[in-house]
Amino acid sequence: YKVTGVQTCALPICPRPTPGEWEILQTLWALGPATVREVHETLAKEHPVQYTTTLKLKQILAEKGLVRRDERERAHRYEPAVAREELQGEVVEDLLERVFGGSAAELMQRALSRRKPSRKQVAEMRRMIENWEGGNR
Repeated sequence: YKVTGVQTCALPICPRPTPGEWEILQTLWALGPATVREVHETLAKEHPVQYTTTLKLKQILAEKGLVRRDERERAHRYEPAVAREELQGEVVEDLLERVFGGSAAELMQRALSRRKPSRKQVAEMRRMIENWEGGNR
């Protein structure tokens, strides 16, 4: 991902987002291109956050190449430079290798032991496994 004037993000080598950066990325994925104020107002509905913190985290995300900044208007608009699924996949792959030695079964067991999934989520997991077993990866 080429972002003018900042580091480029060529997954899987780009820096991983911090929890605060993830929160901003989640907000941008939901809102689409947004100003710092729009993101800040959305985050402030969930919990207290300083405007300057939101601004700084967006600047860091731009430096990491994870968001693009459109400077054509006075209030700059930011948008994700990477798709949610792509970044989630990279992080899961990294976690799978570093923490679980490549064992998807162990990762799944640990995740399920920590938080009980809903019936709907279990049904979706079953469908995914059946599709995978049927060669429809």
